[in-house]
Amino acid sequence: MTNIFISYSHADEDFCSMLQKHLAALKHQGLIDGWHDRRIDAGDEFENVIDQHLLDARVILLLVSADFIASRYCHEVEMTRALERHRDGEARVIPVILRPCDWKDLPFGKLLAVPKDGKPVKSWPDIDEAFLDVVQQIKAVLRKDPPTSMAPAVTPTSAGFGARVVSRPRSGNLTIRKVFSESDKDDFLEGSYTYIEDYFENSLTELAKRNPEVSTRFRKINENQFTAVVYRGGRAVSRCKISLGGMFGRSITFSNTDQPNDNSVNESLSVDSDDQHLFLQAMGMAHFFMIRGEQKLTREGAAELCWSLLMRPLQ
Repeated sequence: MTNIFISYSHADEDFCSMLQKHLAALKHQGLIDGWHDRRIDAGDEFENVIDQHLLDARVILLLVSADFIASRYCHEVEMTRALERHRDGEARVIPVILRPCDWKDLPFGKLLAVPKDGKPVKSWPDIDEAFLDVVQQIKAVLRKDPPTSMAPAVTPTSAGFGARVVSRPRSGNLTIRKVFSESDKDDFLEGSYTYIEDYFENSLTELAKRNPEVSTRFRKINENQFTAVVYRGGRAVSRCKISLGGMFGRSITFSNTDQPNDNSVNESLSVDSDDQHLFLQAMGMAHFFMIRGEQKLTREGAAELCWSLLMRPLQ
């Protein structure tokens, strides 16, 4: 059985909780144990019990974000000690990139990061798929480097690390279900619409820049609606209208027309939640060629879904 230590910033507690749920299957199979789920703030007082978890770990996960990098405790203490143990062959360090940030020039930047290609978890269309990729790569490490092949943990002698202590046993199952209010869901929906609006405007500009035969048009009709048109050789090839609200109530709708008063809908995205996160879920009108209706879409995933619908006639 392999002990895992998770180093993360308290700002990423939601991501840490979700990762632990995905790791639960490995724990049930008896492959891992003892991950440390304590919330750690930058500048917290150094405690021997945390040292022990870090020193007992054979796999150390660094949950990387701008907050992780900014945290003195995570970056200067835990990361430094983790990389020492990695260099000495006592543990394997795996950076898990949670959110876009400038990490590649940091000391752990030379290590192979997960998810695939170091693409941040938050940038995946479906966060569950991102964490599935993380877990699969951790499993690959466990198969390649079983705990018996690693050097045993040693009592630290460097400055700042005191004598090891035996902590009192407790469960690692401490995550509780979150309750999201109507206000939380409305904020998430409206923020997602604003994100999609910016995503389209920037993507249309880049599309025209990269393809000389293509021109585009973005038009903001009002605060809750915009249209997009793609022309090739002066002929309109694809049009769409995206609206906040409509015939499906509190939702974001996509229509293959740019007529403001047309009530047709070709896809609809609504807010849903699990026990930790808010996400967007497509009704599934377009699933026959691109998505599964049960996907938990991030804002990025929802924007890419709508963009793919616009791009389909050009591809």
